[in-house]
Amino acid sequence: MNARSEPAQAGPDTPARPPLVRELLLVAGLFLVYKFGRRLATGETAEAFRNAHHVWDWERVLRLPDEGAVQSLLLHGDTLIHVANTYYAAVHFPATVAFLVWLYLRRPAHYLWARRVLAAVTGAALVLHLLFPLAPPRMLAATGLIDTARLFGPSVYGPPRTDTLSNQFAAMPSLHFGWALMLAIGLIVATRTRRRWLWLLHPLVTLLVIVGTANHYWLDVIVATALLGLALAVLRLPERPGRPRCALPHRRTEVRRRSSAERPELVGAGR
Repeated sequence: MNARSEPAQAGPDTPARPPLVRELLLVAGLFLVYKFGRRLATGETAEAFRNAHHVWDWERVLRLPDEGAVQSLLLHGDTLIHVANTYYAAVHFPATVAFLVWLYLRRPAHYLWARRVLAAVTGAALVLHLLFPLAPPRMLAATGLIDTARLFGPSVYGPPRTDTLSNQFAAMPSLHFGWALMLAIGLIVATRTRRRWLWLLHPLVTLLVIVGTANHYWLDVIVATALLGLALAVLRLPERPGRPRCALPHRRTEVRRRSSAERPELVGAGR
């Protein structure tokens, strides 16, 4: 996969890159607010498990695929499940940061758009985490799934009762998938190479990983996709670099008029 594209030529319409210090403080502040907000829902253990049973039952009513089928594929070998756990633990946040940094340096207009979309999706996710605490499928005995990270490693979570760094009852929506899908969409929009569609492999692999490791339900992914779709519909998509401006057709018309006006004089001069 490659994010390289033809460099956009600088011009009077090239958007100015926002101040770096301001952006660092803004992104860091949003992240801290989100982390603090997630911690507010950590005490809703009983409600989180009740909601988990409801989600599991809803998926059966909707005839969604069994998450166990995906986990069975990953459990064919210790190496494969270890890679999946590592992908879950190590790719999500660094990939999103790298995505924003690249857009900031190479596509400032797309950076502002992507940052706003990610902030909107993350804010909406925080509200859902507070209103609908949800235990992940690895904690729900009814699913028959195992905690692959705890058994095979690596794991980013400790025991729920002693884990003070994260809220493990915030499964819906899946920001792992929401951010991954936005990364792919953002790079497809911001670049012009034929291979840019390969970025869709990132959310696809993320989907298989978060379901196969029993960290998320299918409905977590569906809700995350719906939130992202709503954010993309509300927040305006930037114009693709290099798109012809509206003034060009008018300018071409003037050139044609000048050429036709000068043509009789040139013909007469040749006689």
